[in-house]
This record gives sequence, C-alpha cells and structure tokens, in this order.
Amino acid sequence: MTKTLSQTINDGEFILAPGVYDLISALVADRMGFNALYMTGYGAVASYLGLPDAGIATYRDMVERAGRIAMMTKTPLIADADTGYGGLLNVAYTVKGYEQAGVAAIQLEDQEVPKKCGHTPNRKVVPLDEMLRKIDVAVDSRSSDEFLIIARTDSRTGLGLDEAIKRGKAFKEAGADIVFIEALESKEEMQQVNTEITGPTLANMVEGGATPILSKDELKELGYNIGIFPGAGFLAAGAALENVYEDLLENGRTTERSTLYPFEEFNKLIGFPDVWKFDEKYAGS
Repeated sequence: MTKTLSQTINDGEFILAPGVYDLISALVADRMGFNALYMTGYGAVASYLGLPDAGIATYRDMVERAGRIAMMTKTPLIADADTGYGGLLNVAYTVKGYEQAGVAAIQLEDQEVPKKCGHTPNRKVVPLDEMLRKIDVAVDSRSSDEFLIIARTDSRTGLGLDEAIKRGKAFKEAGADIVFIEALESKEEMQQVNTEITGPTLANMVEGGATPILSKDELKELGYNIGIFPGAGFLAAGAALENVYEDLLENGRTTERSTLYPFEEFNKLIGFPDVWKFDEKYAGS
C-alpha cells in the first residue's frame, strides 16, 4: 500500500517530487518510483492555456487538472493552488475541492493577486495577518489531517530573508503542515531557514531560477523534508520537441537525431492494452 505523505515524512524519508504538468508527464513519472508527484502551476498553465503563470488560470482550470492527474496515477500528488483563487471563502472551497479531487497536499502562497511565478520579478505579498487567516481557513476546511497544507511565502525577494523566516515561523504556528520559503538565494540562506524554522520544510529547485540546485542528499542534509523539481519535465519536453520539429523541418522526416519514445511502449503507457482486451471480450475483435 502506498504511504501517505505524512507517513513518509514521519518515517524520516525524504520526498523527491518531479514536476508534472499534463497526463503524459504524470503517467511517465508515476511509473518511476517517486514517493510524490508535484503538479506545477507554471507547467499546467503553460500546457493547458499556453500562457504565463501570472494568475490567469482559475480554480476550475486547476482543480480539474489536479483531479485528473490524481485519478490516473498511484503516487501521492502535491498540487499548486496559487493564492487559493480569491478570498477566504474561495480558499475554503479550494481546499475542499482539491482534497475531494484526490490530491494529497495543497500549496497556498502569500502573494498579492494576480500572483506570478516565484522565480520572476515584481512579486508582492499580502500582509502577514491576511495569509494567517487563509491558513486558518485551510486547516479548518480539510476533512482529514492526512491532507497536508503547504504554506509558501514569496517575501524573500522583496522584503528580505528575515521577513521570510518570520512568516515561515508564523505559518507553522498557524497550523501549516509544511513551510515553503520561495526563491532563497544561497545555500547559506537555505541552511538558516532550516535552523530557525521547526517542522517540515520544502525546497523548490527551479533550473534557471534564484535558488541553487542541490541534490536530494544535499537538501536532506540541510534539513529539508521535500524537494520539488517543478520545471525539469516541461523544460526537457520543450527542448525535445524543438529538436524533433527542427529535425523534421530540416530533413523532411525524423532521423537518428531525434530521441523518440517507442510507439509500442507509448501505447502501453496510455492504456491501449486495456482497450484491446475490451474489444476482444465485447466486440469480438
């Protein structure tokens, strides 16, 4: 039986979660043996709408995507829920909706609306008291303590490390299960966060972002419990697509330059064998 995220954390096991953004990425990652998946807001919005992660996607957009990924995978899913998509009542419905959709942990942040990707400039945060009320509502709105609340602050970039740590401590005291301080700028800052904040913490490893990219073992040594790599999947997919389409354009066909997933294996990945079994049983094919 698959462990819950809280069981994994309580057992002292580090959670390494790749970013998934659609069903193909989720199905591939689900087969790999990770102990969690992370539905990236940036990737999901880019994949679904072709737009930047700038507060454009709605609750309905995101809960539908999260629910479909959770339904089609066995690995516990951590899902980005931005600011909760509105005021306190919206936060309550967002938490209930994500939990009912089968998500294992929800991530809520303290940015002003419209929010922006945590590794882009010009982000602003709401007053601390406002975020603490959101956490209070989120904790009260879940039906099970196994559904984890991840509270993220984006205050490091604009207000400094001391304010970010202050907020992280307050988030924990307000009932957040996991504290996430976004866009830390050095390994020393990451160490300081884990020295001063008690309880589980999450590190965001964004290739090309503000925070140094560290390994699972390095993150665990610093005191982190969770490491997410939200952009690795869609950045790799973008590079692979650009390569294969250039190959096709330049050569009129795909060549050995293009690394392709075997068609037979892809059929298995998305479930065609079940369709064929159904046809054999009911359609006489």
